[in-house]
Amino acid sequence: MPQLDTSTWFITIMSMIMTLFIVFQLKISKHLYPGNLEPKLTVTLKQLNPWEKKWTKIYSPLSLPQQ
Repeated sequence: MPQLDTSTWFITIMSMIMTLFIVFQLKISKHLYPGNLEPKLTVTLKQLNPWEKKWTKIYSPLSLPQQ
């Protein structure tokens, strides 16, 4: 049974790692990052939901009269 030749595995793996590193560096370098990193103030509008307009009473099972 022939032996598996593993002499080129190191070079192959290292070249793949270097290629992935270079590709990711090129992808990251194409992004434009904002210069001003201060948070923006946003105004939130309060929207009333139908269940917030009226008062509803919730009965606890312990407060109901015994049957």
